Amino acid sequence: MKMNVRVLPCNLTLSPKPHSLSLLSSPMMAFTSKPTHSTRRIAGATTALVLLTALNFVNYIDRYILPGVQEQVKGEFRITDQQIGSLTLWFMLAYMFTSPITGWLGDRFPRKPMIVLAALFWSGINFFTATVHSYDSLNIRHAALGVGEASFGIFAPALLADFYPDDQRNRVLTIFNIAIPVGAALGYLVGGTVGEHFGWRMSFIVSAVPGVIIALLIAFFMKEPARGASTRGTSHHDKARLEKGTVLALLRNKAYLCSILGYAAVTFSLGGISWWMPSFLQRVSGRSQSSAAFLMGAITVVTGLGGTVLGGFIAQRWSRRTSKALYLVPAIGSILAVPPALLCFFGPPSLTLPGLAIAIFLIFLGTGPVNAATVNAVRPEIRATALAGQLFIIHALGDAISPRIIGAVSDRSNLALGLGSTLITLVLASVIFFIGARFVTPVLTYETPTPA
Repeated sequence: MKMNVRVLPCNLTLSPKPHSLSLLSSPMMAFTSKPTHSTRRIAGATTALVLLTALNFVNYIDRYILPGVQEQVKGEFRITDQQIGSLTLWFMLAYMFTSPITGWLGDRFPRKPMIVLAALFWSGINFFTATVHSYDSLNIRHAALGVGEASFGIFAPALLADFYPDDQRNRVLTIFNIAIPVGAALGYLVGGTVGEHFGWRMSFIVSAVPGVIIALLIAFFMKEPARGASTRGTSHHDKARLEKGTVLALLRNKAYLCSILGYAAVTFSLGGISWWMPSFLQRVSGRSQSSAAFLMGAITVVTGLGGTVLGGFIAQRWSRRTSKALYLVPAIGSILAVPPALLCFFGPPSLTLPGLAIAIFLIFLGTGPVNAATVNAVRPEIRATALAGQLFIIHALGDAISPRIIGAVSDRSNLALGLGSTLITLVLASVIFFIGARFVTPVLTYETPTPA
């Protein structure tokens, strides 16, 4: 009989107690650096994955409606590109400053009811968009939306991590993050098409209905897993202690820091491109709002979905040989995205759309792996806190500021130069991920041979 038992990587130094040290004393154990392949899955895992992915899909529809209608918003309120970019800033400020609170709550209380309340809250905010008739009230509306979405963005990955063991999380979070390109694409389409025919406010109202439906399905059909239930050697009753030592330990965890800082640089680029490209297509290519929204949506769903799936597949296979794969895939994808993005912004018009498609495809290669890297880098009982830290950093240094920076550059020069700033952060992201790969400790296993 052959049995593989997993010992946590030594870079996870957050635990106050050593993991399974008594196992080291057995003379029958031959340690290797092969990843383990646990099949321990908690009952209700598939239902949770389907429902949470569906809600993430709606989440990104809501988030990408505004880029599809922002030329209408700019015309109605007579504002500058920098002010248009500030709408995302207020959304992200609320998103970021809510995250420490929701992270604290997620490590201490059941996450299912908080997910349901968050979805109902942001859907309600969308319903009330019809009452928005000034630029200031639109900023308030966006900030309120950020509060609801911040809660879901932290609770859902942490909950899924408790349903699935670590060797399956890359695959699971890749599926969960497929909602990003698909939801964003439909957000562009709903915003551009509905907005052109019925006004931009109606686009947000339409998106509120599926959020309410999925929230109710989660309330009735999804289970709440025990915290850390899918992780070997972890007590299901462990409670997080958000103490000074815990925070300092996160700050000393170099693998964790590189995953979130690299992700922040990618988010700066992807957020800025996603926000401004519909306007770029309208201004530079002379396309209508619905045409620009359709093209942006089609490119995002095809290339984003393809990149997410392929990146997750490559990382899953590569992880069998090296635990660094979760960092190397986003590193390679980010640096390879620079040349096609350069052609998109500054090349001839005939290369704008092909360059955009290739760049988005390459950027999305790392979406699933980088999220798996983050949750694997910390203990189960502080995952929500760690994800709150990730959420805060990637938006504070990423898409909270990139639309405004691009808009400010555009006001002083042109939109192509503004979008060019995203090339710098793509290079920076690649460098950070390559550095992060150095700090990933191989997962150790031992083999108990069959007695002769």
